[in-house]
Amino acid sequence: MTEPRWFSQPYPPEGASAAEGIRNQLGRPELDLLTLLVRESAQNSWDARIAGSPSPVDYRIDIRTVSPAHAVAWRELLLEGAPTNPEHFPLRDALRHRPVRVLAVSDRGTRGLGGPTRADQAVGSERDFVSFIRNIGEPRDTALGGGTYGFGKGIFYLLSKSGTVLVHSRCRTPLGGYETRLIGCTLWKSYVAQESVGERRYTGRHWWGDTSGNVVEPLIGQAAESAAQKLGLRAFGPIETGTTVVVIDPNLDELEPAAAADYLAETAAWHLWPKMISAEGKAPAMRLSVTCDGVDHPVPDPRQTRPLSMFVAAYETMIGPTGSDLACLKPKQHLGRLGLVKRIMPPLEPTRASRMLDVEDLVHHVCLMRPAELVVTYHPGPKPPSVNQGYAGVFRASEAMDEVYAKAEPPTHDAWHPQSLDRPESTYVRTTFQRIGEALNDLLSLSGVARSGASNVALGAASSFFSGLVGGAWGIGGATAYSKPEGVARRAAKEEEGSRRSTAGRPATAGGPSSPEDGYADGAADFGDREEPSYGTENGRAGIAKRRPRVQYVGEPYYEDRDEDALLVQDFRLPVDGLQRVRIDLAVTLPGTGGRETDPPIGASMPVLLGWEDVDGRLHSGDTCVIAGGDAVWRALVRPAPDTMTEIGIKVEVVKGP
Repeated sequence: MTEPRWFSQPYPPEGASAAEGIRNQLGRPELDLLTLLVRESAQNSWDARIAGSPSPVDYRIDIRTVSPAHAVAWRELLLEGAPTNPEHFPLRDALRHRPVRVLAVSDRGTRGLGGPTRADQAVGSERDFVSFIRNIGEPRDTALGGGTYGFGKGIFYLLSKSGTVLVHSRCRTPLGGYETRLIGCTLWKSYVAQESVGERRYTGRHWWGDTSGNVVEPLIGQAAESAAQKLGLRAFGPIETGTTVVVIDPNLDELEPAAAADYLAETAAWHLWPKMISAEGKAPAMRLSVTCDGVDHPVPDPRQTRPLSMFVAAYETMIGPTGSDLACLKPKQHLGRLGLVKRIMPPLEPTRASRMLDVEDLVHHVCLMRPAELVVTYHPGPKPPSVNQGYAGVFRASEAMDEVYAKAEPPTHDAWHPQSLDRPESTYVRTTFQRIGEALNDLLSLSGVARSGASNVALGAASSFFSGLVGGAWGIGGATAYSKPEGVARRAAKEEEGSRRSTAGRPATAGGPSSPEDGYADGAADFGDREEPSYGTENGRAGIAKRRPRVQYVGEPYYEDRDEDALLVQDFRLPVDGLQRVRIDLAVTLPGTGGRETDPPIGASMPVLLGWEDVDGRLHSGDTCVIAGGDAVWRALVRPAPDTMTEIGIKVEVVKGP
C-alpha cells in the first residue's frame, strides 16, 4: 500500500498563485462563513447531480468529534511529511494538542470527482477532479448550473482554522467501473523556508496523497478505502457515487457544536427550500439532513414553517397561471416569472438565520433565483402599511437570461449587481428590479395614481383614510375637520338626541364605527375608566342615575397562534355590574381602499368568531355570550379573513330578568 505524505508546492520558475490570493477570491462577503458553506457546497452538489436520475440528491452536513479509536490514525497519517513550522502549517498543532473536531459536507446521487487527476491531462469535458482540487477560476461547464467560476470551493478552506480539508470521492471510470479517491488539501499562506541549498519560496498550497511520482496524486481504490476506514470516514456503497469534503477544525463562529448544527439546519431551509419542496407533480430535488455527533438536527419543512411557507406559496403562484411575466421593453426581452402572495400574519420572531438575510419581524421580500432554483437573495420591497400584514414573492429568471444574471453575481452568488455589466445586460437587470417594484406597488395599492372620479382630499383627510391600515394604534394627528359650524352642530345634535345613541369607535382591527342596533350598545374604547351616565324612568317618574352597560377594551388587538391558526384576539371587560349579553360585530377593510365590508362577495371569506374565552381559559362558543360584569378580562377569538384588515367591534346589552 502507498503510504500517503504531504507535498508542499514551491514556486515554479514560471510563477504560480499564492494561497492568500486564492483564499481572497470570495472577497469580503456579508454572509457569515456557515451560511456561505451551505450555499456554496449545496450549489456544488446540485451542479454535480447525475443527469436524468429520478432520485433526489442526498445532501448532508455532519459535525463530530473524532473518536479516540480513530484519533491516532489522524495524527499518524495526516502529519507525515508535513512542514515542521506550525506558522507555515497550522494543522500540526490542530491535530496534536486537542480533540479533533471535523465538519463533513457530503452528497450522494452525484457524479463524484471524476476525470483525470492531473491538470495537464484534463483536456476533455470530464474534469471535475482537477476543477475542484487543482485549478482555480475555471468557467462552469454545467448548463444552467448555480456556479460560475468555482470560487465557492474556497469556503471550505476559509472555514477550517488550519485551512485544511480531506476530499473523499467515488466516481465512474471511463470503462464503466467505480473508483474511490482520497486526497488532502491545505490552503494557508505563502512562506520562505530555509533549506540545505538556501532559502526557497512556497505558495502555501499543500497536498496530501501519493507522492511517489512527480505530481502528488490522490490515493485510489483499495488504498483510498483503507485510509478512509482508518480515519472513520463515511464509506460508499457498492454502486454509490458522490463526494465528502471534511473540514478539519471548523470555525463554528463561537457556537457550541449542537447550536451550530441547529443554525446550519435552519440556514439550509432558508437557502435551499426550492429544492426541498414537491411541485408540478415532481418529487423534491434534494434531500437534506444535519447531524451533530450522531444526533439528527431536523431541517425545517418549508411548507410548515413561517415565513418560508409564504415563499412556497409565492413559488406556486409563480409557476401557476396567476404568475406574471416580467419583460424589458427597450430592448425587448423576456426576463422571467414573478409570483406574489399577501397575508394577514402576526409579527415574526426573528432568528439568527433570518437576521442574516435582513428578515426581522416583518416579511416584505422577493426571493430571487436563476433557473437552477437556488436562492440568490431575498430582495426587500416596501414595507406593508400594517405590522400585521406581510407579503412574499419569488422571481425566477428565464433560461435565456441565465448567463446575464450569473454575470451580475459576485463570487458568493448572493446578489445581482447591474453596475458590473455593460449595456444592454445592465439594463435587463435594472429593469428586473423596476418591474418587481411596480408589481409590489400594485400589490399594496401604493401606485399613487388617482382613478377617474376620485376627489382631491387634503393630506389630513388622507391620514384619516389610511389610519385604518395601522393595526390598532391610537394616535393624535393632523386630521381634517368636516364638522358643521359650532352653532349648527349643536342644534343638529339636539334634534337627533333621543332618536339615536352615540357610538364610540375603535381603530381598524379593533372595531370600527357602527350604529347601535337590536338594543346593543357599542363598546367604548376609553383612555381611562370613563363611564357614561344614563337616565331612565321608573313607573313614569324620573329615576335615579344608573350606569349603562358598556365594553371596555383592554389593550390593542393582537395575533396569537392556536393550532396552526393565526387568530386575532381582543381582550375586554364589562365594568358595569350585572348580567350582560355580548355579541361580535365583524367587518373587513381591504388595504388601500379604506372601505368597510360586512357582506362578502361571492366566493370570498369573512372573519369568523371562534368564541369567547373566560379567565380560566374555557371557550364559550356561539355568536353571543352572557357574562357577569366585573373586573374579569375576557377574550374574543376571531379567525381573520385572508388578505384583509379585520375590524372587531363588541356590543353589549343588559340581560333582563323574568
